[in-house]
Amino acid sequence: MGTNERGSEKERRMFAVLKTGGKQYKVQSGDILRVEKLAADAGETIQFNEVLMVGGDKTVVGAPLVSGAAVQAEVIDQIKGDKTINFVKRRRKHSSQRTKGHRQQLTLVRVTDVLATGGDKSGVKAAVGAGTKVVAEAAKPAKKAAAKKPAAKKAAAAKTAE
Repeated sequence: MGTNERGSEKERRMFAVLKTGGKQYKVQSGDILRVEKLAADAGETIQFNEVLMVGGDKTVVGAPLVSGAAVQAEVIDQIKGDKTINFVKRRRKHSSQRTKGHRQQLTLVRVTDVLATGGDKSGVKAAVGAGTKVVAEAAKPAKKAAAKKPAAKKAAAAKTAE
């Protein structure tokens, strides 16, 4: 006797599956993510262009990426992850031990908008990992190698002429 309230009451929120730092994240507007370190300062607005899927009223699955789709986010802070401890102990006659710790560099971002189309024309800075080289440096032409000198004539050829 109850009515179907799914379609009328709840509006389907738009979501996207994006790829950054070798991982995939399902995000909606307002989500806070901890992603691999990005080359951006706190307060900047960045855009993730590698969108694998966009969902909501209409689902679009990319092959492999959805063209024109993007996810915009605001950088909250650059943080370090929890410490992981690697303990190495060699047994038998070698009584040596070593403890090594690591804290991963992360970027905290808040998703502000999911764009199904028009992401390539938005003019927002693209999210680039901190370890990647700048594209402008790669675009410079490489120096040409020095011209090779002609090969010297062999001494044996001179002896046969005599």
